[in-house]
Amino acid sequence: MKAICVSDIHGNDVKYRKLCAYIKLNLPEAVFIAGDVLPNYYVDEPGEFIKDSLYPLFNGLKNELDQKYPGVFLIYGNDDAAASVECFNVLKSKGLLSLINNSVVNFNGYTAAGYPYVPPTPFLLKDWEKYDISRYVPRGCVSPEEGLRTVEIPPSITKYSTIKDDLNELALQIPDFRKTIMLFHAPPCDTNLDKIDGKDINGNREIRSIGSFAIRKFIEKYQPLVTLHGHLHESTDITGKWGDRIGETYCFNAAHSGNELAIIEFDTTEPESAVRALL
Repeated sequence: MKAICVSDIHGNDVKYRKLCAYIKLNLPEAVFIAGDVLPNYYVDEPGEFIKDSLYPLFNGLKNELDQKYPGVFLIYGNDDAAASVECFNVLKSKGLLSLINNSVVNFNGYTAAGYPYVPPTPFLLKDWEKYDISRYVPRGCVSPEEGLRTVEIPPSITKYSTIKDDLNELALQIPDFRKTIMLFHAPPCDTNLDKIDGKDINGNREIRSIGSFAIRKFIEKYQPLVTLHGHLHESTDITGKWGDRIGETYCFNAAHSGNELAIIEFDTTEPESAVRALL
């Protein structure tokens, strides 16, 4: 199956138009969007963006491509307001996309599984943040129990729920990991995909790995065919690499720090031959 992945478009209308033009030209069978799909909710109304921009764009593409329209699968990222999830129902009802936050769908003989949550960040919006494997909060970050939420969550969930526990439950829904494409917003820790350029406690430059331990352990244990990630725009600039491998699993980062749209293109029969284009 020919597939592409993008991430961290952040409601950029130009990038979405580039994506649709690429789909029209190259006709992938599946399109994966690995989170941070909407404009910042402090600045723009996400529901209006879905209705006024995403719907006409993808609906027009579907009408034009007809039977060649791909399966479109997306998850939210830490910058997306959970209150806007219901706004995607119109797109879903028209067959334009599948929002697979913490869920599994079957498509063309493969399983697509999505997981939007990231470990604690310094940012205040906490709709899609959870503790990773314990209640540890990295230096400079804000606890998932603090910050802001656009959808109310019981305190017991924010306090005790972890990415590790969620992924153990998600794994029970997946019949064959070697035919599974996992869509994560966060990258696995200690890879080419999870680096940021920061400072240590003395103010000296420090390249840090801030990916998820739980996601890495999940990949090591279950070995899905491909995992797709975003979240850290600058990691590819730091490492010079947008891909990595954990055991037999190929891991790709579609986030990008520049103004271009980064597209990862791969075939499920030979994911080792994946390529990256900047548009």
